[in-house]
Amino acid sequence: MITIYDLYKSYNSLEVLKGLNLEVNQGEILVILGRSGVGKSVLLKHIIGIEKPDKGYIEVDGVKISELKQRDVYKAVRHMGMLFQGSALFDSMDMLENTAFYLRQHGNPETGKPYSEDEIRQKVREALEMVGLEGTEEKMPSDLSGGMRKRAGLARLIVYRPTILLYDEPTTGLDPITCQQINELIVKTQEELKGTSIVVTHDIHSALFVADRLALHHDGVITHVDTPENFMKIDDPIISFLNKTLWEHPRAREGKK
Repeated sequence: MITIYDLYKSYNSLEVLKGLNLEVNQGEILVILGRSGVGKSVLLKHIIGIEKPDKGYIEVDGVKISELKQRDVYKAVRHMGMLFQGSALFDSMDMLENTAFYLRQHGNPETGKPYSEDEIRQKVREALEMVGLEGTEEKMPSDLSGGMRKRAGLARLIVYRPTILLYDEPTTGLDPITCQQINELIVKTQEELKGTSIVVTHDIHSALFVADRLALHHDGVITHVDTPENFMKIDDPIISFLNKTLWEHPRAREGKK
């Protein structure tokens, strides 16, 4: 369970989060919808402990991570993983080293000992195979397409099997076919890891495919949360617009003028 309570965050005079409240249930995929630039990514960074709020708190499995000192944050969030919007691959590392990075840095969490090279290679192969990138261990990030880079970032997440997964605009900039492949991978990963996922996006098509629940992020707060079916029936101008983008031909509005 993740609880976000009365969260405020400003950058100089820019107010981004304005008393945001949200609860994420264990085992669900929660999709947070909102326009670009409203603070969805900022919220994810708070959940994983990269950012500290000005006010309010974030509690994960009973631990208020937003109140921990920096040296204690890692212990509290090491079961989390985040797929960044740009995938955040290391350009100087091939896919084997990119995918193995966390394993080499932190070792086996159960034993506290480093993984053997054979164990690392096996885990990397399994993660790459799961996202459809088998046989790419020696490729560099520059050799990959945009969709492949997204999948590579997901493999780096999968390899250490986090139980809380955060996705920052996972389909942005991708063609429709690749978007759907990423959507299917998000669901597949959720089923494989039996974790909890939070996806932030402005793509309503992707949101409806992957979500167990939808939340609307608007003006620094969460204004609505519900199942996809009920969410799309809410009387709200933003949700009404999203409905039109789903069902109305783009030129239909021109014909009504």
